Amino acid sequence: MLDRPLRAVLARPVDAIARVLDRRWISPNGLTMTGLALGVAAAVAAGLQWWWAALALWLVSRVVDGLDGALARLRKADGRAGESEAGGFLDITADFVAYGATVVGVAVGATAGFAALWWPFLLVLFAYYINGTAFLAFSSIAERTGRTIDDGRSLSFLGRIAEGTETIVVHSLWFIMPFWAAPIAVVWAALVAVSAVQRMIAGYRALR
Repeated sequence: MLDRPLRAVLARPVDAIARVLDRRWISPNGLTMTGLALGVAAAVAAGLQWWWAALALWLVSRVVDGLDGALARLRKADGRAGESEAGGFLDITADFVAYGATVVGVAVGATAGFAALWWPFLLVLFAYYINGTAFLAFSSIAERTGRTIDDGRSLSFLGRIAEGTETIVVHSLWFIMPFWAAPIAVVWAALVAVSAVQRMIAGYRALR
């Protein structure tokens, strides 16, 4: 609701900062990854209950994240390397990783002493979040650019080690062996996270 009016207000100062950052050794993708690193650092700080540090890191990460697109558009307008589909994919995926990471960090920090009850499942949720973002963002951009993957599904799905069948099996194991649910969740979260990283890399390369 507030994105459009806020963008209008901040357009000029953001463009001005982008011009200051327009140096050969600074790239839009580099800014994206810097924003991601700062967002994850904010999540870690929150988990350690360093709340003011977390707030500072989070705000700086979002400022940096807002500059990658501005720098790309500036270079495109000047006839240099500018916005790319791969960069857009990387940006939205990094955003959702940062968002999910901070949710986990705040949950750990705000409920210290009780995390043992739910943290394995929260890791699974975090992995699902990243994984879903990667393949949904790829599917959307691939559709728009005519680079779809047609395997009979409605989306352009980047298949990897954790897919629908594996998900059904793991969820069934939770019901069958609830006393092992937490260890299963840890292993499953790791597998889904690996799949998410694989999809991010594959999607970025496919859209370059």
